[in-house]
Amino acid sequence: MTADGAEGDGAVEHGAEANEAEANGAEASGTEETCRAVGPVVCAALGLEARAVRRGLTGMPVVVVGYRARRADRLPGDRAALVVVGFGGALDERLRPGDVLVADEIRAADPGARPVPCGAPRLLAEELIKDGLSVQVGPLVTTDRVVRGRERAIWAAQGARVADMESAVVAAHAGGRPVAAVRVVVDGPGRPLLHPGTIGRGLAARRVLARTGPALERWGALLVRGEGDQAADAGARTT
Repeated sequence: MTADGAEGDGAVEHGAEANEAEANGAEASGTEETCRAVGPVVCAALGLEARAVRRGLTGMPVVVVGYRARRADRLPGDRAALVVVGFGGALDERLRPGDVLVADEIRAADPGARPVPCGAPRLLAEELIKDGLSVQVGPLVTTDRVVRGRERAIWAAQGARVADMESAVVAAHAGGRPVAAVRVVVDGPGRPLLHPGTIGRGLAARRVLARTGPALERWGALLVRGEGDQAADAGARTT
């Protein structure tokens, strides 16, 4: 779920096409290169989120997958992991606007759907904390609409910490690759999305999102080197 849902499809298409061209260029470089896993790819729902997270990245690619990840089939198949990054809605009061939730599992709203465990979530949280961000770790649920009121309380009672509308869809396209999800909180209990204060919270959340890039790249490097599982076993303290 994102705070900038009013942004038009034009920006989304532009970002998606640019990244699709990059993926196609990689495919043209030869079978040996494309079959080799080369680090994670960042998945953002909308152009605003993609532009924010790109500010802190030096080499990790960003693909705009669209609202509700309807363009998730454009994700490159040669990347080692998928990382969904963007805004989200808190489901309990322990998360405040500007806090970061690193998912340890991704749940789909569909009855009977199995949760998807995330790759080295505590290692990722630890890297974000090193950069001064307020981070918590917990379950994320993907819904097909903005969660409000009683529905928010129901998901919270089941242990979900944040709701979005893309992560489970992206996870379904992972093909066995590790998946991670990082959401910066914009709204939550007592701070509804449809409120004048959302503009200020959204701008603040975008600034936080722009600071996530270095940690994402450090985490990705550790994951590719095979150090993710070892570090995850050690755990990391989160606030």
